[in-house]
Amino acid sequence: MQSFLLAVVFIVALAGCSSAPALQTPGKQTAPPGPGTPEDRAALFDELMEKTMAREAFSPIKNERLGLDIEAAMRRYRDELIAADTEEKLFYALVKISNARKDRHLSVSPAEGGLWPVSWGPQPLDTLVAPSTLAAPIRFAVDYGTPGQYFVFVGDYAKNLSAYTGSTEVAVGDKLLAVNDQPFDDYLETAAPYIRHSTVEGFWWKFAERISEKHYRMPPSFYREQVSYTLERAGGTSYTITLPYLDPASIAWFGHGAPHYPGFRLIHDWQTFDFYAHDEKPVILLDWYGFRENLVADVDSLVAYAEKQGLLDHAIIIDATRGRGGSRGPYAVQRLSPKPFKTTFGNLRLSDITEAFVAERRVFLKEGAISDSGVPETMDGGVWQVTWLEQNVLPALRDGQDYSNNVAFKSAHAPLYSDGVLRPTPVHFRGPLVALFGPHGGSHLDQFASIIVDNRLGHTIGMPAGGYSNTWEWEETLVLPLSKRPIARYMWSIGHTIRPNGEILEGNPAQMDDFVPQTRQNYPRYRDLLVEKALDYFRF
Repeated sequence: MQSFLLAVVFIVALAGCSSAPALQTPGKQTAPPGPGTPEDRAALFDELMEKTMAREAFSPIKNERLGLDIEAAMRRYRDELIAADTEEKLFYALVKISNARKDRHLSVSPAEGGLWPVSWGPQPLDTLVAPSTLAAPIRFAVDYGTPGQYFVFVGDYAKNLSAYTGSTEVAVGDKLLAVNDQPFDDYLETAAPYIRHSTVEGFWWKFAERISEKHYRMPPSFYREQVSYTLERAGGTSYTITLPYLDPASIAWFGHGAPHYPGFRLIHDWQTFDFYAHDEKPVILLDWYGFRENLVADVDSLVAYAEKQGLLDHAIIIDATRGRGGSRGPYAVQRLSPKPFKTTFGNLRLSDITEAFVAERRVFLKEGAISDSGVPETMDGGVWQVTWLEQNVLPALRDGQDYSNNVAFKSAHAPLYSDGVLRPTPVHFRGPLVALFGPHGGSHLDQFASIIVDNRLGHTIGMPAGGYSNTWEWEETLVLPLSKRPIARYMWSIGHTIRPNGEILEGNPAQMDDFVPQTRQNYPRYRDLLVEKALDYFRF
């Protein structure tokens, strides 16, 4: 996630945000417990609306595609928030209001002294540690074959599943008909307000994952002690199984749907990617996990190895279908492609929190500028970014502008005056490139995809990524306006990511050259199918 969140961001009063709660100190009266009065909650809703309209970096292209009127979507839950007479009801009303904006990055989380629903169990000493997620020993996937008619089917299950199902056989591809006796379409409609997403395809992917989880972001009414699924076999007969919720770390999966990469052998398993080489063809394959803390070291190691072994002219397949976000994607592109390219740009929505945000950025950059993904965000220690914030952003705020100017993303890879064009490093791969994508991930992965697609750096196959990316978010602790009781941590997206083609990225992922949807039929070897198409593209 392209975000800046200080470890103690809930104490936003330190940055001058007027809505921050006062910390409790010995001898001072604390805020009353509970969800407050209806008048308090009505005032909270009004405050949320006002701040959202003033702070949010809206994506017109996303809102148009989703048919979304954000103000109307949030107001849909106003009465539910006002009627929320328990901590649990108030927390999940806030989740719905937040998710009404349809932004995968934005969440509602526990805050110090804030809401802690009874159903979550004993409150830990550190209230910012959310309850653990449990999982049933089964996984679900989505058939994207027919637009408007997506459905969910069994994607994988535990090796010991029969210990819970007895003689009932479960097969990959069996269609999900009901959850806890609730018909699928009804379950879908009930669950939808709690699923964060920025695209329809991204929603379905995350929804399928959530079906087998017991997650604190869903209200307890969704769950029983065990979960039952009604499934339909390929022949049309249906059956029901009941499964327990387990610690996810205790589940040994069969691994159905995982790639095998026929013809490739594993050379090295770095943290950022697994590196494979083809046995017969001049092709390497990178099973890309994300843009995390070891990206720079891992990419450097790959290039050094390839130079030593004479692989720099090999074709590259990047399998990013299960990739995640992070930072420093342009660093990788400069070494994986022989072509100059324009990077993503970004801006800031200017509002009441801009000065506080700039103050936090100064501290963050001074302390080393390590993003929440563990990756150094900038290549110059943040000098370019601070210059932009002070010379462009703050003057624009004083002049009453709604947005800052656009600069090469966060001024992380280029100065504020840059045209955003980056060039390959002296040692780089020189062969053709194919990248594989899907709705599993987004954020910096979406930026990576847009750089490849918009600059025509290579051929893309699969499905678009999750379609979510911004420059930064702002997070603060909500407080009931009348009782001053802390409630929960709430987020706003406060800047656009601009694709190299000039379009806002949020809700607008780069499209694939060769669109290949995941279906029930191709799921068992879907990723291997994409690799086969990549090899065909190279025409060796």
